[in-house]
Amino acid sequence: MFRRLPRLVVVSRPTLRCMTSSTGGSTSDESTEATAHADMVEFRHVAVAAANIKDRIAKTPCQKSLFLSQYLGIDCYLKKELFQQTGSFKERGALNRLLNLSDEQKKEGVVAASAGNHALALAYHGNALDIPVTVVMPVNAPLTKISRSKGFGATVITHGAHIGQSKEYAMEEYGHLEYINGYDDADIIAGAGTIGLEIMDQVPDVEAVVVPCGGGGLLAGIGLAVKTLKPDCLVIAVEPENCASFTEALRRGAPTPTITQTTLADGLAVPQVGDRAFAVAKSVTDSVVTVSEKQIAIAILRCIEDEKLTVEGGGAAGLAALLPGGPLHAQLAGKKVVVPLCGGNIDTPQLGRVIDRGLAADGRLVRFVATVSDKPGGISELTNMLFQTGASVKDIYHERAWLDSAVDLVQMKVVIEVASFEHSEQVKAALEKRYPIRWGADASLTDYSRPMGSGFN
Repeated sequence: MFRRLPRLVVVSRPTLRCMTSSTGGSTSDESTEATAHADMVEFRHVAVAAANIKDRIAKTPCQKSLFLSQYLGIDCYLKKELFQQTGSFKERGALNRLLNLSDEQKKEGVVAASAGNHALALAYHGNALDIPVTVVMPVNAPLTKISRSKGFGATVITHGAHIGQSKEYAMEEYGHLEYINGYDDADIIAGAGTIGLEIMDQVPDVEAVVVPCGGGGLLAGIGLAVKTLKPDCLVIAVEPENCASFTEALRRGAPTPTITQTTLADGLAVPQVGDRAFAVAKSVTDSVVTVSEKQIAIAILRCIEDEKLTVEGGGAAGLAALLPGGPLHAQLAGKKVVVPLCGGNIDTPQLGRVIDRGLAADGRLVRFVATVSDKPGGISELTNMLFQTGASVKDIYHERAWLDSAVDLVQMKVVIEVASFEHSEQVKAALEKRYPIRWGADASLTDYSRPMGSGFN
């Protein structure tokens, strides 16, 4: 049960800090529009949404992670939204919106643009409520999300390089249907806000909530609920560096199209945050940070290894910001922090690549090039040395023809697995005593600009 909700709560607006750029000023028209949008979603709407969806949506666990708390140096609580039926938090807003449709709208059906999770949520609950659902997904949307949406009975069209183009197509081709925006609709934002209610019920003494941000709806909803019930709790937004649309909106003072690149956090790849979501989010957010693809990959890996949870890139973005070297690691040290793991829908082929990338970023999957003797036993000597140092060979390739060295030498390109970054340094030190090597990013075959020589003792 939720704690008794206050009858009237005044939320003081935090001073928003952007860790990558300063917030620009807005025009009077932009300010007026933002104020109008902010009035559309209030705390009372979140409370109503909680009552609407409580019988069909799981109250997900918010548990302290012993491993991550020790590793990160914080009290780390994970809000496991990937445990929803379709694998993400999107069910909350989607169900709330569908329940609030008119009878005529329910009969005609709805349309939406989605990178996957919003589509899954609408398809699942639309099927349960007998409401026809059509979704337009970018051509690079994960295959798992496309197939599952179809499995739930939705009509799925793939169109556009990103969610913005998918949205334009959906509104042009299916204008007769009610369009449900996955991050900027008032009912969607209110539904997402129910996560904030649950966080405050489950961890009432939380000091910071770190929220992944794409279109801004999740951030707006959680921030609204958290700041209403506990104004001194920090609400921090996290975006991928490759699609920092909220950061750009803050810099310009209003939502604006943002240049995006492919990111592991595909669910956050929204080129322009929603007007309504931005108006609410900027008033309840204390700061925003960005994370690299490397940090996202390591966060996914940490979830798999330490928590036995398969989390998609967007779902792991909040955790990525807390990693050692991440933008929030030092700032939140020693604090009680809640991180929503907001989705777990990741393609199996992509998961394998992400694990390898995470291991490489973590210094546990290493590549190097060594110049060894091409005489019998030369390669065996190298692999035996790797065995002696405790490294495991994952891949090995040798090059004889395109070399700028003695004809009795061969270059070996090797990928090894090691226990840790410190272990990789030990292996490197051992190899350098015997072979000329190029390590890590320098490990390309045949670099004519650098003399190889024989280098043998």
